[in-house]
Amino acid sequence: MKARDLMAAFAEAGKRVHLIGNLQAGAIIALDMEGRIFTVLNGQVLNRVNPAAVAGYNCQTEYQNPGGDGLWPAPEGTSLGYQYSTGLWRVPPGLRGVRYLVTDESQRGTIIAGEVDLINNQGHGVPTIFKRRIKMKSGENEICLHIRESITYIGHRELKRKDCLLAPWTLCQFDSGPECAVAFPCSVKSSIWDLYDESSMPQRKWEKNICHTVTDGSMRYQIALDKKVPWIEFRDPSRNLIVRRSAKNPPVTQPFIDIRDANPVVPPSKKGVRYSVYSDTAKFMEIEAVGGSPKSVVPGAEMHIDVTTRFRIE
Repeated sequence: MKARDLMAAFAEAGKRVHLIGNLQAGAIIALDMEGRIFTVLNGQVLNRVNPAAVAGYNCQTEYQNPGGDGLWPAPEGTSLGYQYSTGLWRVPPGLRGVRYLVTDESQRGTIIAGEVDLINNQGHGVPTIFKRRIKMKSGENEICLHIRESITYIGHRELKRKDCLLAPWTLCQFDSGPECAVAFPCSVKSSIWDLYDESSMPQRKWEKNICHTVTDGSMRYQIALDKKVPWIEFRDPSRNLIVRRSAKNPPVTQPFIDIRDANPVVPPSKKGVRYSVYSDTAKFMEIEAVGGSPKSVVPGAEMHIDVTTRFRIE
């Protein structure tokens, strides 16, 4: 999609956006659509765009995944997750209805923030502020976003680890099809594991210490990568597009956590996730980076992760 067409679609839907850079090289931030970020290079939107989500509004009966690059809370499932607080998977209304405000801006950067009330699977209310501190650099056929993703707890009481895990989780989404794959350095195969069904045999191959996992839409799967993996890279030969994500380690007081989309009666695993790759048969995929959660979430605590996403057309 062309950037000007996406801007026109937001205007027609009456939804606020904020632009960093310009419509040749920049980032379109959908303030009224979960603060999703759509990166633009050479006038084209590089992320997946779901026009139905732009035109409409999500509600209890239906969730339209907007595409772009979003910030969600982790974990998704398990006994401490946020998507099953009613017993069924859903996107909570606090998350799907958040409206972001621009709290600071410059020509090459901005900060957006929104208030999100969460309820986890223990029934604990977790009021928060989601914040995305975005800086952009661009060059010929390349654009780079540096983002500090953070979730700040604004509740009045301490939440122990047995009652609450909370980490920022950023999901960068793309259309995906034939020959698309994600590559990452990995010398120890135990650094990779499936979050749904087994996917290793049909999807992955190794070249020296680089693993390639296919994201052509032939199979729905999600893999987790541990802290030994330094970066992940989406490759789409049809567009000559390469997107690399690298995340700094979170503070030592905020170790990585289990993010699984698992039944709410299942306790979280001790295996912490730094990155994940999701591939869907609806012909889209996500390259994801995750922060960590402290031993206890105290009033005013900020959980954050610094993520760099570099888009390149070769």
